[in-house]
Amino acid sequence: MVKKSRSGESVYTTSCAGCHSIGIAGAPKFGNKADWVSRLKRGMDDLVKVAIAGKGAMPPKGTCGTCSADELRAAIEHMTK
Repeated sequence: MVKKSRSGESVYTTSCAGCHSIGIAGAPKFGNKADWVSRLKRGMDDLVKVAIAGKGAMPPKGTCGTCSADELRAAIEHMTK
């Protein structure tokens, strides 16, 4: 059975918004371009690697332990648009 990929919005809403909606522990805020500009300069591949590995208060894959790299990428793209 092929697992259906979740949308970036869905992953964000269920697994990322708790911290990224208000910037808990320095998390870059959803939609706040200033919070994301330096991170985006490193490239999307780097952001996905950081999301997979975790950083600071964010555990590996945030709170989406079942997310694929593609789903995490979609969530990051959703947060940075």
